[in-house]
Amino acid sequence: MTTDATEATEANAPRREGQITRKTNETDIQLAFNIDGTGQSKLETDVPFLNHMLDLFTKHGQFDLTVKAKGDIEIDDHHTVEDIGICLGAVIQEALGDKKGIKRYASVFVPMDEALAQVVIDLSNRPHFEYRAEYPSSQVGSFSTELVHEFLWKLALEARMTLHVIVHYGQNTHHMIEAVFKALGRALDEATRIDPRVSGVPSTKGVL
Repeated sequence: MTTDATEATEANAPRREGQITRKTNETDIQLAFNIDGTGQSKLETDVPFLNHMLDLFTKHGQFDLTVKAKGDIEIDDHHTVEDIGICLGAVIQEALGDKKGIKRYASVFVPMDEALAQVVIDLSNRPHFEYRAEYPSSQVGSFSTELVHEFLWKLALEARMTLHVIVHYGQNTHHMIEAVFKALGRALDEATRIDPRVSGVPSTKGVL
């Protein structure tokens, strides 16, 4: 049973969410993100495999995510995937605000049948990306596996996070990428959680 004081504190807690509209000659994107969601997604893009991966990311991170995106897929999926990564990263950075009280770090392993992926996050305000993955196939359906790197790098850059992604092994390319996105959701969920033991931001510098 919660007390009146607890309920008042929760009611006054800042809403950790944000939204963005980004329109260029290549893409037109509207995106909204809520860190403290319930795993609900509404995804309307021209890249079905990315829709699937973002749905997994949202469900396993217990976020809420809405994406409506149109892009020049008659050329290829690159611009749409890259720009969605840019938008999602920017909105994560916005939603985190001053980062007071967050856990900041997370390391998560996720298996998907024969595949095993690891995602390590530091919400450091220092964007850096390391990626170790070798896929058996260059395509999953019509989706180019090299776009996973483009999406994750732009996400890390705009969210201003240090992000390490390692696919330790696997035989099925779909399973390997799926494990990455599930691990990404779970790691970001853990790193963004509020730790009641943390006073201010979790850094000796006093700022992130």
